[in-house]
Amino acid sequence: MKRRLGSSPLDIAPLVLGGNVFGWTADKEASFAVLDAFVAGGGTMIDTADVYSAWAPGHQGGESESLIGEWRRARPGAEVLIATKVGMLPGEGGAKLAPARIAAACEASLKRLGVETIDMYFAHQDDEDVPQDAVAEAFARLVEAGKVRVLGASNFHAARLKSAIDVARHAGLPHYQVLQPEYNLVSRHKFEGEQQDYCVTHNIGVVPYYGLASGFLTGKYRSAADLGKSIRGGRMAPLLEGKGRAVLDAMDAVAAEAGATLAQVALAWLIAQPGVTAPIASAT
Repeated sequence: MKRRLGSSPLDIAPLVLGGNVFGWTADKEASFAVLDAFVAGGGTMIDTADVYSAWAPGHQGGESESLIGEWRRARPGAEVLIATKVGMLPGEGGAKLAPARIAAACEASLKRLGVETIDMYFAHQDDEDVPQDAVAEAFARLVEAGKVRVLGASNFHAARLKSAIDVARHAGLPHYQVLQPEYNLVSRHKFEGEQQDYCVTHNIGVVPYYGLASGFLTGKYRSAADLGKSIRGGRMAPLLEGKGRAVLDAMDAVAAEAGATLAQVALAWLIAQPGVTAPIASAT
């Protein structure tokens, strides 16, 4: 059953496909297979960003968007919403959320994705060096031009999210209707509390990223020896040394009782949290 994404006009399935691995750890064949399976299973939204995957050797950003665009051209009948982001990939017009950068980045994303309108456009991170009214005006121009449907914010602190929305509303401009925070069973502090309360009270849609903690909550990494299983495994060491083991033990018990996988338990927990519309999960 689809869920309304906050106060936006978008209805989405309760799971969003993360595109951060496309063109990075997932090549074209694997990416197409994942995308096909996602849509066949009823998936409705794919999340990506212009910066994916600039961190990989030889990459410069835009790899994920380009591959998704190629898949869309090969599957013209696929009905899927696309969410992408601006603010982490340096380029024309300056860095982060400079108005000229937002405009240039949007044009580049539209071209790579092969679409006329981006369904959801996120500020990938806050930018305290640019006045919030200037940022709001830059995004508003994209909405008014029909290049963007819905605006969202990612990696914003609660006070800055509230301020950004208040500034846009006061000016009569489109405002952030969706938040994309880091949130999962082993990383709860960045969302729970003030930010979660604000989103619930003001009907801000929430699509958490790292829903599976980069694979940790699938049970893939249970010992130091497991860290070499993936290019992202090195980041799992702190979880093994901290509360991660206890969380996995508790999840094992729930999964055994419910006859479910750990990934299903982790995502079901997220979907049940107040304010959460749909978690984001990617396949490695």
